[in-house]
Formats: sequence, structure tokens, C-alpha cells
Amino acid sequence: MLLPSPASPSARRLAGALKLTTTFADLLDRRGFADDVATRAFLDPKLANLTPPQDMADRSTAIERITRAIRKHERIVLFGDYDCDGITSVAILTEMIRQLGGDLRPHLANRFEGGYGLSDPAVDRILEEGPSLLVTCDCGSSDHERLERLRHRGVDVVVLDHHLVPDEPLPAHAFLNPRRPDCAFPYKNLASCGLALSLAAGLRAEMAPGMDVRPWLDLVAVGTVADMVPLDGDNRALARAGMRVIEKGQRVGLRALAELARVSLGGGVTSETISFDIAPRINAPGRLGNPLDALNLLLSTDPVEARGFAGKVEAARTERRRVQELMLLEAVQDVEANGWTDAPALVLSRPGWHPGVVGIVASQLCEQYGRPAVVIGFDGSTGRGSVRGVDGISVYDLLVKSREAPIHFGGHHAAAGVTIDASVVAKFRELFTAAAADAMPNGACLPDTSAEVLLDAQDSALDVVNDLTWLEPCGIGNEMPRLGLADAKIVRSQEVRGGHLQVQLSLPSGSLLYGFGPRMGSRARELRSGMRVHATGTLRRDNFRGGGAIAFGVSSLEVI
Repeated sequence: MLLPSPASPSARRLAGALKLTTTFADLLDRRGFADDVATRAFLDPKLANLTPPQDMADRSTAIERITRAIRKHERIVLFGDYDCDGITSVAILTEMIRQLGGDLRPHLANRFEGGYGLSDPAVDRILEEGPSLLVTCDCGSSDHERLERLRHRGVDVVVLDHHLVPDEPLPAHAFLNPRRPDCAFPYKNLASCGLALSLAAGLRAEMAPGMDVRPWLDLVAVGTVADMVPLDGDNRALARAGMRVIEKGQRVGLRALAELARVSLGGGVTSETISFDIAPRINAPGRLGNPLDALNLLLSTDPVEARGFAGKVEAARTERRRVQELMLLEAVQDVEANGWTDAPALVLSRPGWHPGVVGIVASQLCEQYGRPAVVIGFDGSTGRGSVRGVDGISVYDLLVKSREAPIHFGGHHAAAGVTIDASVVAKFRELFTAAAADAMPNGACLPDTSAEVLLDAQDSALDVVNDLTWLEPCGIGNEMPRLGLADAKIVRSQEVRGGHLQVQLSLPSGSLLYGFGPRMGSRARELRSGMRVHATGTLRRDNFRGGGAIAFGVSSLEVI
């Protein structure tokens, strides 16, 4: 195992200047940071430095139209996608518009009644409410036909979205999307929940200048981190401030959700808290059925009611995990039974596989086998599937090269959805795997397990973990670093349920780490107490054990 070199003199100078551990200063140094204003601004981003919104195309038009609808008591419908970004966007604007006295009805897309975005069944539901104004959240940028239908029925539409923008003009009253080619707003990476907060701030300025919009930052943090947008610039400042709002426990629904998830909000909320504890639960109802339970949870102001919705959300999450584990087991069995372990790509299908879970299973297969994966669930002869890829390979391009099958698909380079008839699965598998073989001449792209920085022998692991909180929120564009451990000693190791590894490591500094290695359980037989190892992985607080315990997410481990 090749570990990183020790901290450079410039890193040690940076540690002294910023009063940081050598390990963390070394990380900053390797990422190009120096002792300057930009570094300090990155470590402690301020809401005061958010990009001014005046140049956002159609923002003032949208504010004017919504303001007029509120003042004239017009019926307003909010419609959002069924994922975290869409749900939090709808929650923000629902609370805002209701506080301003608006007549509002919130709706969400349904995976099983129209699917993603502004479908025809969704338009039917919207029209039943009799609105004169519709505001879409996290969808609408490419829904030209449905928007035209609404316009013909006398409904003005404000589209709030951040997805890719087609060339054709959108038939909407206002179109807020920084990715519009004609939008001069310079920060292009806002999630829809960030746009919803910006719109709420504009409504506040127009109708209630004394209103504080900061309580909605918690929802912005959840939606932004969950949607895996780049966590830089405005997103970093908004999500970081929002995590501090979550920690205060002011939102009744999130507090009830945290109690069921056994998450201590006061113990320090990180991007991992959102990604692994909060977001999967908010997403779960929409994966299995109706996402409104998640929206009602976020909107609830009564603790008893919130606990009821939290119970429904937790039950959906438990069921989703059960379905997911069974589907993954069956998928791995199919890979091995058919001899596909060395195939350039995996195309797996079964009748009854849940369409709301196929994407999660495809992602797990990508991680496990290091190659693109397609997982399809069939209802009769029609299959709905999800496609996930590996770094450097565009699954969208692979699907384009597989259209002869034929298939219907949509998505982007990292993920896509596909609809396919059972009669053409074999042909599609042949085309897709051939395209993957051309794109991956060197075979599987297994996850990189190398370390970015070496844990300095003079630093305690707890001090380093405390410094790492300055990186939060971590994610796209600001990844949680993988650290190298040199000459650690095995205290004990064991294989645990699911084929995972639990290991305790003692460091030369005296720190004790509680390690967990996913799917590494077979290593326990060779790791005996007293052995010395080099290892790579991530450090974080072990909130389960508490008391300053440190968890180590093991990526690789080598006996020395």
C-alpha cells in the first residue's frame, strides 16, 4: 500500500498560521489552499457573501406574479418532484405563501401515477384544484407539452428548476433556472430548494420586510446535500448555515424524524447525517408509494402529529431497506449464476423488482463490481429500470449506442432511467455491454481506495476530526478526505452480519479507532490481535458510542 508522504514544510507553516492540526493543514495544502482571505472564507462561509440575486432571469417576474396571486386570493398550486430537493422546495414555499395569506394547495409527483416531473396525470390533479397559478419545484424545464396544456386552460405557470434546459422556449409565465443560457446569475449550481429560498426572500422583501427567512435554511441544507449538487460557493454557505439550524431542533418534523432515527441533532449535524440519516427517510415514501407523508412531516407544527408522520416515514424506510436487500441478493445471485462477474456491464432484470428501488440497487452493483449497471423491474411485459455508471463513463452515451434494442430512456451522464419491453432485454444487454467494453478497454473501474493525506503521528484522531468539521458540508466538489494510517495495531476484529468487518485499531499517537469495512468481513480471519497494518479510510465522530469515540470507515487495509 502506497501511503501519502508526510506533511510538507508549507503545510506545517499553514498549521501554525491557522492554528490547525498538521493533518488538516496538510489536506488544505494539497488541495491548493494557503493562508489567505479565500481560505478563511472557505472555512467559514457567510450568508452575507451570497451571490446577489438581481441578475437571475425572470426572478422579478415570478415574484410579481405570486405576489399578485396572494393579494387577490387566487388559487395557487405548488407542484414538486418526489425527491428531497422537490419536497423541501415545496415545503419552503408552502410555509412562506401561507404565512403571507395565500390560498395554496401543495402537490407532489407520484412515481406510480405519472412518474417523474410534470406528467399528464399530475396535470389532471392540478387542474382539479382550479388554480390560476402553478409554481413547479425541481421540475418543468423540459415539460413543454404539459405547460402548454395548462396555459390553454388559463393557468399561469412559474417554473422553478435547476435541471438541463432544452433549446425550445418554455411556455411559462416565468422560468427560474440558472442554467438558462440567457440567465446572467453567475452561480449556476443552486439546487431547487436554494432557488425556492431566493424566491421566498423576494416575496418577503415585497410583502413582509420584517419576516426572517433563515428558519427555512434547514430545508435548504437537506435538499442541497441530498441532491448531490456541487457543495461550493452559495451552496456551501447555504448548506452550512442550514446544518446549524437543524442542530437547534426547531423544526418539529425533523426533530421527530431524528428521534426515530436515533440521531442526536445537538451532537453536530454533518453532510453524512443528512445523506445517511435524514434524506433516505424523506425519500422513502416516494420510492414505495405516496411522498406526501414526507411533505406533511416537514410541514407539521404539532409534536404528536409529527411523530405520527415520522412513524409512517420510518416504516417506509424500513420496508425500502427490506426490499432493497432482497433485490440486491437476487441481483448478485443472477450475476454469479450467469457468469457475468467479468462482464463489461451488468444488465439485470426480474419480474416484480420494485421500480422505486432499482436505482439504489444499480448504484450498489456499480460500487461492488466497478462497472455500469442496469437494473430493471418488470410488471407484465413492460420493464422500468435505472442505470448507474462509474467515474469517467457516461451511461447516457452508452444508452444512445444501445437504442437499436429499442428502448426509451432519459437522464444524464451519471444516472438514467429506461423503459423496455421484455422481448428486447437480451438484445439490449448485448448492445449495452458492447458499448461499455468500448468505453472501458481496461476493464472494471473499482473505487479508488488511496489516501489523500497521512494522519500525522503527532495529531490525536479526535483533534483531526474536530478540524475536519471545517470542511463541512462535504460532497460533490468538496469530498470528505480519505486518510492514511501508518503502523496501526489491530486490537480486535470480527465479521458481522452482512459480511462486513468490525475492527479496532490502536494508533502510535495512542488514539483508538472503531473501524467498519463494508463487505470486508472475510478479512477478519487473517487480522489477529497485535498485528500491525497500514490502512486508508475516513474519520468521524462515533455518535453511537459517544464520549469522544472515533469511527473509521475502512477503505483498504494491509498487514505489514
